[in-house]
Amino acid sequence: MNKGILYGIGAYVAWGFFPIYWKMLHHVPAIQLIGHRIIWSFLLLIVVILFTKQWTDFRKTVNVKVFRIYTIAALLIGVNWFLYVWAVNANFIVETSLGYFINPLLSVLMGVIFLKERLRLAQWIPVLLAAIGVTYLTFVYGRPPYIALSLALSFGLYGLVKKLSPLGSLYGLTIETGILFIPALLYLIVMQAKNTASFLNTGITSDMLMIGAGLVTTVPLLMFASAARSIPLWVVGLLQYIAPTLQFLIGVFIYKEPISHNQLIGFGIVWAALLVFLVENYIANRTPVEPIPEMGEG
Repeated sequence: MNKGILYGIGAYVAWGFFPIYWKMLHHVPAIQLIGHRIIWSFLLLIVVILFTKQWTDFRKTVNVKVFRIYTIAALLIGVNWFLYVWAVNANFIVETSLGYFINPLLSVLMGVIFLKERLRLAQWIPVLLAAIGVTYLTFVYGRPPYIALSLALSFGLYGLVKKLSPLGSLYGLTIETGILFIPALLYLIVMQAKNTASFLNTGITSDMLMIGAGLVTTVPLLMFASAARSIPLWVVGLLQYIAPTLQFLIGVFIYKEPISHNQLIGFGIVWAALLVFLVENYIANRTPVEPIPEMGEG
């Protein structure tokens, strides 16, 4: 099998199993988890840049314009990470998966609204189907699926900003986590001073998992970057659905989150929309919509 495909599968499978990792840290407040994720990711990314001898090139890319763009990206990914970790540990894994199923279709709609992209007539069918699915789920839940929509919106906007940004994923995420590094560090220092921090107070296993948050963020990203460079975009576009599918299955079968027959119908409408979307895109030009960018996902 093509090495790029293996890297792509590895990245999306890793993102798909994220809920299990965060569940092991359910006793840690979500905002503290995100603080550790930011800090250890940034430090690890700096090590990667230094080890691969890209520091000089990296420094040349940083200027005021780049800083402004990536500040917006950093805020969006920070919100997305927080929502995702909180939702997983609050037993909303199934709804988080819905957010990432919706995301590609929402990204298409954002392209129309913000980038003035034009859709083929057939491309409107999956967008309308997804809207019907979300509306149906709103009636089933008795409320809009706020978590799914918030995740899809924050990640869709993040993808939009990244589409307009000049740097690759490694440099981009390094700058994003670097922007959030000082606020995250100050917050965790304050928590430590108040003796309300989980780090160093909940056992060595928890400490290692919090430090490991940097590793589980960075490694799939680097695998994804390698895959995206070596395999067709339509293949990556198909692989992206591995992650939310695994998250859905984990929520239902491992953590026994309840899902009713009516909820399955709503999910089925969204899945049908995705299938129509992928088939239409493949038939039209064999280049589906760009994959979910850096799912930090979660």
